Amino acid sequence: MSSASPKATNIVWHQASVDRDARAEQRGHRSAILWFTGLSGAGKSTLANAVNQALFERGLATYVLDGDNIRHGLCRDLGFSDADREENIRRIGEVAKLFLDSGVIVLTAFVSPFRADRDKARALVGEGDFLEIFCSADLSVCEERDTKGLYAKARAGDIKEFTGISSPYEAPEHPELSVDTGAGELETCVNEVVSALESRGIIPAQA
Repeated sequence: MSSASPKATNIVWHQASVDRDARAEQRGHRSAILWFTGLSGAGKSTLANAVNQALFERGLATYVLDGDNIRHGLCRDLGFSDADREENIRRIGEVAKLFLDSGVIVLTAFVSPFRADRDKARALVGEGDFLEIFCSADLSVCEERDTKGLYAKARAGDIKEFTGISSPYEAPEHPELSVDTGAGELETCVNEVVSALESRGIIPAQA
C-alpha cells in the first residue's frame, strides 16, 4: 500500500522561510517525536496525555496523536489487517515528521505492533529526534484494564487480528525508554519520560 516515492509528478520540495532551529530558539526547547508503543490497555494514551499535560504546564509546545482519534479522520479508511496497520503507521510517521518540523514535541500513542513499521517511522527523521517509549505491561494486566471489552471479544473470536491475542506484538528491542506502565504509578512514569527529555537536552531541566 505504501510507496517509496510519490505518484504525482512535476512536484518540487519548497523550503520554509522559518526553519525548525528558529522555532526551537524562539520557544526555548527542541522538538521531538515521542513514540509510545505497547499492547492495548498498556497505558499508552494515559501516559502520553499525562506527559503532554506536564509539558504544557511548563509552557512547552506539544501535541498528542492518539490511535483511536486518528482512525476517526486521517485513517478512517483503514482496518486492522497487517497491510492496513502498516499504512496507518506510515501516515502517522509522516504527520509526526511535520509536527517535528513545526517545532512541536509530538506524542504518539499507537499499538504499532510491528518493529519494521516503527523503524520506518524512525528513519523519516534525524538521529535523536525519535524516542521510542515502550509501555510495558503484562497481557493479564491489559485485559483487566480493558473497559471496552475488546480482549473478551477477541478471545471469543468476534474481533479478528487483535494484537496480543490473534495477531502478534513485537516489543521494542532497544527502546530509548521502557516504562513499567503495568505496575508503576502514573506520576512516576511521567517523571521518567520528562527526565529522559531533560537528559537529552530536548527540554530545559527545571531547577
